[in-house]
Amino acid sequence: MSEQTRPGMRLNHYIASCGICSRREADRLIEAGRVNVDGAVAVPGMRVAGTEEITVNGRTLAGTLQKVVVAYYKPVGVTCTARDPHADRTLDEAFSYPVRLTYAGRLDRDSEGLLLMTNDGALIDAMMRGSNGHEKEYIVRTKSRIQDADLERFRKGVFLKDLEVKTRPCQVERLGDYTFRIILTQGLNRQIRRMCRAVGNEVKKLKRVRVLNIELGAMKPGEQRQIRGEELDELYRIAQAGQPRGDKSGSRTRSSKHK
Repeated sequence: MSEQTRPGMRLNHYIASCGICSRREADRLIEAGRVNVDGAVAVPGMRVAGTEEITVNGRTLAGTLQKVVVAYYKPVGVTCTARDPHADRTLDEAFSYPVRLTYAGRLDRDSEGLLLMTNDGALIDAMMRGSNGHEKEYIVRTKSRIQDADLERFRKGVFLKDLEVKTRPCQVERLGDYTFRIILTQGLNRQIRRMCRAVGNEVKKLKRVRVLNIELGAMKPGEQRQIRGEELDELYRIAQAGQPRGDKSGSRTRSSKHK
């Protein structure tokens, strides 16, 4: 069996998932002959099952990759990037975990709330695929009173001139004169802020409180918790099936006020 048809994941992905380095750096290590698989020098593009003995610079990696998903409350002011000379504080500086994790769906610097961190590239791909229509829920406070007509425009979809695209219809619920809950199924860049600008308003505070079935709950800024058990199983069921919460996949339904 050739390396290209060997089952499993690409070696560079496996090394990155183990927290050793980025995929790009892993490629450089492989090309330099500093990675061995079962005693043989690795070659670019090869695939592994995760049960082999893999060494990087003489260091043996764990035989089986442990997939981890962590819920993190990203505070305002943290930029979702590893390195940025213009950022006051990067995600790498604010968030730490024993293995290298990557965010699935970023939040801009001025927003706060739930960020899912994982070393499972397949899960990230499934969650980020726009065609899957996965739900993300936010609580938004605007600088001026949000009008009922504006919320109705959000529900039906708003044309964003700078992106030349109309947003998908979404669920919206008024919580107060200046606050509303919104559930999106797409992830356009700074989408909620652009939607508010499109109706002549501005976001004062934006908090993400749910991604698929994972909820922020009572977490405080900077806190994190590992997702385990049934909650993790449900996340994988929804993400892989591409089905919204509350359908025939068996996940529990939202209350009627969000429908």
